[in-house]
Amino acid sequence: MSLSAHELAGMYSKAWATHDVDAIVALHTPDSVFHVHGLTDPAAGREAIGKAVAAMFGLAPDLRFEGRRGYLGADHIVSEYVMSGTSSGSPFACDGVDVIAINDGLVRRKDTYLDLAAYQRQGLPGFKPE
Repeated sequence: MSLSAHELAGMYSKAWATHDVDAIVALHTPDSVFHVHGLTDPAAGREAIGKAVAAMFGLAPDLRFEGRRGYLGADHIVSEYVMSGTSSGSPFACDGVDVIAINDGLVRRKDTYLDLAAYQRQGLPGFKPE
């Protein structure tokens, strides 16, 4: 069964909110790419994406996303949010935008753009720009 953009957006959001790495990975195509621009190299394929997502949750075990706006099309999702959590005992928050390409009801590519200047001003460890 192929998911609509609306269904995919809901399931994907829930998987991230509950830190369910397996559910996140299952919503990606086998050859999907996940790239947090300015922080990491692209993760290609479900296994690499799972490791990247698990590493994010490892750095910020209480990682959460407060949605601001969302835009849906037949082949894409764009989500604006505030990402927050605690890393090495330090709280943080920064704006973010995800641009998600959809193919056959699954995430084909996810490009994440974060306000890295705001993140760095908070003096947080763990993420290092390229």
